[in-house]
Amino acid sequence: MATLEMHPELGREVFVGSIDKELRKLWEEDEARTNASLMNLAVYSEAPGALEQNSAAVRELTTEHACRAILIGIDRSEQDASIRAWITAHCHLLHGRKSVCCEQISFALTGRATGRLRNTVFAHLASDLPLIFWWQGELSPIFEDRLYSLVDRFVFDSSEWAEPKAAFATISAAVDSATRELVVQDLAWTRSFQFRVSVAAVYDDPLVLGALPKVDSVEIVYHPAHRSTALQMLAWLAVQASWRDGMELDLAVTRRSGNKEGFSFEGAAGKSITATLTADASAAPLSLVSLQGGGVEVAISREAGASFLTRRIKASGHEIESPGPVDPDSSVGLLGEQLARGGKNSLFQKIMPRFRELLER
Repeated sequence: MATLEMHPELGREVFVGSIDKELRKLWEEDEARTNASLMNLAVYSEAPGALEQNSAAVRELTTEHACRAILIGIDRSEQDASIRAWITAHCHLLHGRKSVCCEQISFALTGRATGRLRNTVFAHLASDLPLIFWWQGELSPIFEDRLYSLVDRFVFDSSEWAEPKAAFATISAAVDSATRELVVQDLAWTRSFQFRVSVAAVYDDPLVLGALPKVDSVEIVYHPAHRSTALQMLAWLAVQASWRDGMELDLAVTRRSGNKEGFSFEGAAGKSITATLTADASAAPLSLVSLQGGGVEVAISREAGASFLTRRIKASGHEIESPGPVDPDSSVGLLGEQLARGGKNSLFQKIMPRFRELLER
């Protein structure tokens, strides 16, 4: 019989067939604990060592979001099929006395895993609670209808993908074919939330709003690892301001410099708009969004590592500057923000066609 071991991060190793019984024993051992769950949170990764890292991530998330966590680590390169499981609880003090705890079940699988994901791993979801599935890394053949048919919200980070065009095509097809509503959430999109809020807030000013139809240039600066965020920001501007696609700009300079790319649009009044995206390795994930035209410049900026955004308006010889909040840099922080907001992410679906067009360019 296999020897079951205690893991310092994942907890007590258990036989897969005994998970439910061992969870009951876990709670019986300490009557001071209160089990809390508002959702199922599954975290999937094919990276070595991901189970331990994701256990630490879940510990952080459960300070604000009660859930049953299912951690899934898979080595698909291993030929022999195997599965191991561990259970633990992440506990947090309530009023300094009583512990509120969230269950965590961790699975390490090798070999062919698609069927075992549904039949074994997902058999341990807390019933009647929504399933948020956080996929880490590149999409693989594991992502297919037998998996996403069980998911309520599918979370990913397109900045981790080498071929985002193909991956977004796969996800869009999944949304279209899903037998139940599948909400998708790209953490690259979440990274731009406070920039979008700041742009909208600045354009609440009547003077600035009046200059919006006269915008003729847009500049976005971003870190090279976060091109998806920059393109999604541009897609949001184009969709919300009703800009039509123009002819793509001459990219000769882009090919020489390697860090710039250009696009052109036509405004609602027929005005030509040029957009330049610049990758800067020293920049924050999203560093600058600037719109100019009609004698007005709007700029939302953030220095790398800064804990605030800077909102700036220049018009008629005057300059107004104010701070604004920022989005977290870490994926765990971004997921926590998204879980707190909830919703069906309809705005992301609205800008998706334009974003994919920009990706194709």
